[in-house]
Amino acid sequence: MRPTHRGFTIVESVVVIVAVGLVAAVLWPQFGHAQRGQREQRLAKLQGARAAVQSAAALIHGVATARHNEPQEPCAGVGFGANPPLVNAAGNGNLCTENGRVQVGLLYPAPTAAGIVASAGLVPVAGTPTPTQLGHEGFRIASQNFGELHIQLAGGTDAAQCGFSYKAPAALGEPPVISGLLTSGC
Repeated sequence: MRPTHRGFTIVESVVVIVAVGLVAAVLWPQFGHAQRGQREQRLAKLQGARAAVQSAAALIHGVATARHNEPQEPCAGVGFGANPPLVNAAGNGNLCTENGRVQVGLLYPAPTAAGIVASAGLVPVAGTPTPTQLGHEGFRIASQNFGELHIQLAGGTDAAQCGFSYKAPAALGEPPVISGLLTSGC
């Protein structure tokens, strides 16, 4: 008696290949759309962070200019510097905000976690956010040059290429420089 070996017929093989192809054709665009959707979410979050930094810089500048070299009342909460806060004659020191005391340099938020990051409210904490707290929100900060802070967003292909920078004013009376967005790593 001859053993019978049964394999797939050509017709069965073609049916399986067509079925797998149909499933792939249906699912592949959804996978690609999900990847694009995540990138778009990161870009939106990054644009929102940059807008928050711009707004915070303008707001803190207005308050620091009004309180420049003037005594201030003590404020509740945690944060950077002395309490009562003081913005000295050179435009440096700290101010009281809803998020706590923030660091000021040349009448603008300083390019630090205690300055621009705390005043922009990128992390829902009082005072100066820690690297761990920033990380929970997907952010990280890096100082590359003195007076310049890079705000980066993780989750893409390269966080160093997914962010923007905030550079301190060059002198009293000049504004800070907020770069455009780097998005190639988002």
